[in-house]
Amino acid sequence: MEISRLRALRGPNLWGRHTAIEALVTLAPDEQGLPDAAFEHRLRALFPGVGGLHHVANHERLNLPRALELGALVLQAQAGCPVAFSRTTPTIEPGVFQVVVEYTEEAVGRLAFEIAEALCAAARQDTAFDLQGAVTRLRELDEELRLGPSTGSIVQAATARGIPFRRLTEGSLVQFGWGSRQRRIQAAELDGTSAVAESIAQDKDLTKKLLDAAGIPVPLGRPVKTIEEAWAAVCEIGTPVVVKPRDGHHGKGVTVNLETREHLEVAFAASQEISEESIVEKFIPGHDFRLLVVGKNLIAAARREPPHVIGDGERTIAELVAEVNSDPRRSDGHATSLTRIRLDDIARARLAVQGFEVDSVPQKGARVVLRNNSNLSTGGTATDVTDDVHPELAARAVDAAQMIGLDIAGVDIVCETMLKPLEEQGGGIVEVNAAPGLRMHLSPSFGKGRAVGEAIISALYGDGNDGRIPVVAVTGTNGKTTTVRLIARILACSGLRVGMTNTDGVYIGSRRIDTGDCSGPKSARNVLLHPDVDAAVFETARGGLLREGLAFDRCKVAVVTNIGKGDHLGLNFITTVEDLAVLKRVIVMNVAPDGTAVLNAADPIVAAMAESCPGAVTFFAADRHHPVMAMHAAQGKRVVYVDGADIVAAEGGQEQRIPLTRIPITRNGTIGFQVENAMASIAAAWALGLDWNAVLAGLSTFAADQHTAPGRFNLFEYRGATVVADYGHNPDAILALVKAVENMPAQRRFVVISGAGDRRDEDIREQTRILGQAFEEVLLYQDQCQRGREDGEVLALLRDGLVGALRTEKVQEIHGEFVAIDTALAALRPGDLCLILIDQVEPALAHIAERVQAG
Repeated sequence: MEISRLRALRGPNLWGRHTAIEALVTLAPDEQGLPDAAFEHRLRALFPGVGGLHHVANHERLNLPRALELGALVLQAQAGCPVAFSRTTPTIEPGVFQVVVEYTEEAVGRLAFEIAEALCAAARQDTAFDLQGAVTRLRELDEELRLGPSTGSIVQAATARGIPFRRLTEGSLVQFGWGSRQRRIQAAELDGTSAVAESIAQDKDLTKKLLDAAGIPVPLGRPVKTIEEAWAAVCEIGTPVVVKPRDGHHGKGVTVNLETREHLEVAFAASQEISEESIVEKFIPGHDFRLLVVGKNLIAAARREPPHVIGDGERTIAELVAEVNSDPRRSDGHATSLTRIRLDDIARARLAVQGFEVDSVPQKGARVVLRNNSNLSTGGTATDVTDDVHPELAARAVDAAQMIGLDIAGVDIVCETMLKPLEEQGGGIVEVNAAPGLRMHLSPSFGKGRAVGEAIISALYGDGNDGRIPVVAVTGTNGKTTTVRLIARILACSGLRVGMTNTDGVYIGSRRIDTGDCSGPKSARNVLLHPDVDAAVFETARGGLLREGLAFDRCKVAVVTNIGKGDHLGLNFITTVEDLAVLKRVIVMNVAPDGTAVLNAADPIVAAMAESCPGAVTFFAADRHHPVMAMHAAQGKRVVYVDGADIVAAEGGQEQRIPLTRIPITRNGTIGFQVENAMASIAAAWALGLDWNAVLAGLSTFAADQHTAPGRFNLFEYRGATVVADYGHNPDAILALVKAVENMPAQRRFVVISGAGDRRDEDIREQTRILGQAFEEVLLYQDQCQRGREDGEVLALLRDGLVGALRTEKVQEIHGEFVAIDTALAALRPGDLCLILIDQVEPALAHIAERVQAG
């Protein structure tokens, strides 16, 4: 068994909405068919979880790809990943399978396939397999990569509100929303928080000075750089004291309730590991509280307890700590709700104060404190006290956050109770923290968790704001690029800043920021990242859908222009138009519930996609009496059609008419495929709720020239002859072009054509078979890139298609696209027409324009 390809499907895809790893699995001849029963027995013995799946019956015989699928899925599930979807599908090639398994972290999904492959090999060869080690590897990788509790809670709150998100790093930097509506967080810190505010919060001494200036109670103290200065400060303010780094966070290097120089030296050394300068301040007796402030509101409060154990009269402190650390809620980092207790020098010093060592056996019921600070990051615990906070105390916490300038702040307070104002009980604010940890509020050791993620998302997005910009996805066989450009023009005329991707590049407004075929998900994601985009229009090609899936979770409008037989059939196991329709249908299936699918009613395969749309459907077709159109209109739903010299958008008894004479690309309605592109664009604009004046402005200012729509029926006049340049490269496109030029008068008709090597033989022949019925002279040239074909192979297929041509009188073979163009232009006389099917779009158009200008 060989895994020849692994793909990460990072968005909705052919298989579903799940992110998934898709593997192409090839079996050797002796592996095809069902393995013997001994293989299954060994597999189930090595990994009992395979037989325990609810959708795997005990009597099911597992072939190798199916065993690989289930292994990759169940291994992830046992590692704690919330995955449930998988599938194995045979391809048209014997012994070749597509295996698809859901993942939540891409690297974990890839590793699961690697381990599952090793599992299958062990079962076949009857060798050992370390199941526990495999699950541990996956769990550790997942814990390393997945979002921590704090960031994860914010992301979950966003997802619940339908706000899209994207991790920008493997850490906690996350973008919410798209385009101009995007916001970003770094853990529990908002993009609006200034670097100045964060710097102030890190400087504990400056923080105290600012709070004191605002009349907020703070403990006495000062910064020190040496142990001598630290001891001098202790002598000034009196014991007990607190020592902490001047620039610190998460409670690192903080030691409290110090009485002696010996303990001061240990605490000072720990502080110096974090910061070159430390702070010595008066210890305030009482409980340690953390108050979470978001904006101008107190969201949660917790009483924190330092790490400690309770003696049982039998076990040592080290054994008691080990038992506490065995709690599955504890880990070494921030991935879980609690952190393991460390028996380091600070812990040993604190034990010594109480008369203990790590090997001491405390009496039953004795409370042994391992650290004086109560941060969860050092092993502490938390009890929710949100409902107890006195309004004046809450106001002091909010004032402290505002004084520092933090949008989100963790305000540390020491006092006896939350039920009274600070001033009444001699309490004080000891720190104000930027990017505070949220674990203690989400999953406190005692008490109920608080919806802090929801509060933070509400600070980013008000009610009813989902952070989305309008996204239009366009797919089909022909007309995609023109339709994309036309919709983008209409949106621009509505005053929106438009991001657009197509086979020519990536555009932000009128500026092209990337070139080449950019019709895949990577380019679309880049547009959604751009802050200057108010609306996005994406050409959605089959290749990108197969490679990665969609770049978005759902779109406002999905447009399917048509489905033709020449659209790369035979590649990636897409062999029929029905297969192709299933793939293209993905954008329709992922229309938002309040969105719209715009479908070609005249194409039965496209029209059938309406059943898969979660939102509304608008049909378009030139013939209003087409059965699909008539039924839809009779139900009072939206249709777009041609009536005489107008395109009509009708719904119920209402209609909007746009004269074809106002749509230049249609040449007064004589170019049928451009009329279809215009109808699709009008329907999309209608679905977006755009003003009809803006729609008309966009249509009337869009010309099919080499600058506005390169390679899309670009017209030139050359020495009295008409030249049409187009990028049509499949039989359906060729047929549409022939119908268009047949409406254009001509003395003689020439065509210049090559063929894409990645098409089926029959599709290449069909192109010239169609052209041979309409053109007297045919010039064949070979593409610059043959796409896997031998030299001259495509030309031979094109010649085959011309055998028996009814109209063609002369055929020439020319090597080189530009030479072929020059040869055709040189032969033209006034009144002639020449259709040039270009390969290198921009260079070829520039070449033609240069020749036209030279005359």
